[in-house]
Amino acid sequence: MENITFSKAELERYSRHLIIPEFNIEGQRKLKAARVLVVGSGGLGSPLLLYLAAAGVGTLGIVDFDVVDESNLQRQVLFGREDVGRPKVEAARDRLQSLNPHIQILTYNTPLTSDNALDIIKDFDVVADGTDNFPTRYLVNDACVLLDKPNVYASIFRFEGQASVFNFRNAKGEPGPNYRDLYPTPPPPDLVPSCAEGGVIGVLPGIMGSLQANEVIKVITGVGEPLSGRFFLFDAASFETRILKIRRNPKNPLNGEHPTQTGLIDYQDFCGVGQADESPQGQVKSITVQELQKLRESQADFQLIDVREPYEYEIAHLQGDLMPLGQLDAHLDKISSSKQVVVHCRSGKRSAEAIRHLEQKYGFANLYNLEGGILAWADQIDPSLAKY
Repeated sequence: MENITFSKAELERYSRHLIIPEFNIEGQRKLKAARVLVVGSGGLGSPLLLYLAAAGVGTLGIVDFDVVDESNLQRQVLFGREDVGRPKVEAARDRLQSLNPHIQILTYNTPLTSDNALDIIKDFDVVADGTDNFPTRYLVNDACVLLDKPNVYASIFRFEGQASVFNFRNAKGEPGPNYRDLYPTPPPPDLVPSCAEGGVIGVLPGIMGSLQANEVIKVITGVGEPLSGRFFLFDAASFETRILKIRRNPKNPLNGEHPTQTGLIDYQDFCGVGQADESPQGQVKSITVQELQKLRESQADFQLIDVREPYEYEIAHLQGDLMPLGQLDAHLDKISSSKQVVVHCRSGKRSAEAIRHLEQKYGFANLYNLEGGILAWADQIDPSLAKY
């Protein structure tokens, strides 16, 4: 670390770190020498990246293939209105470079997959997981275990947040628990909706992402005690916190007593993503937003059903009959069994679930799912419509 030096400008920038006795110049040197990969630059990634850049982490890597959307700005404070439509990694790089010109930023404008994860992660010291889906969560965990990298984890949903540090080696060199010790297998598909479907209070990712940044800094510098072997739970609505102890599972397929997995797998398949739609029992008929537009223009006799919640309908709607998913059975007498019925929600997920329910329980054969839901309509047909 002796060869890590600082300019006068850097010493002034980091002066509040340098005067902390337990941190001082040695802690700052470790930060400057560190390479941290942040997977996802959204709700969690925004505060995480901002604080790691401001703190002086020497090299930051960002993996994200999304573009900035207007709906992101409610919580993704890394971006501004001028960034809407830009690749997130590019907008993030520009913002972080303006915050701290003394650091290096590497961008990966691509999905993290089983094919590229090991190649991307291997060159970093610490990985911070800011993703919002189970396939990528398990992928990041498994890649970190296979490459022996600490994985600083957080997740958010509505008012609830979770955080931990996985696969962290203690002073004796012993690895701590990882995500597979806590959750050996993923929940059934569609049991836990994403933030896009279930929502999230805007400040929650700011809180949890800041906690992630704190854990990354502790892992790098050795200052404090990382959340290894502990699972932090936060309820923003009640402002209650809990810390659960977690231990290594001897049956962990990656690094248990008898490992059975030596490489990365197909995580979409492992998490059951898309299986319900692809199976003969779960397959539903669908139409595109362009086809729906033609139905409207031709004044065809069809029924449009919206299975979102009333508060969502108030924000934006396609003038369909409102029948919330949880209340479908109570609206059976309002659903036509003779003419074409198009069912939609925000993205097409809940409406597909609604159609499967109606077909399997009541024998409907005239239901069509609107592909992409109201989001696709706003993107491809009516840009003035709120994306909700």
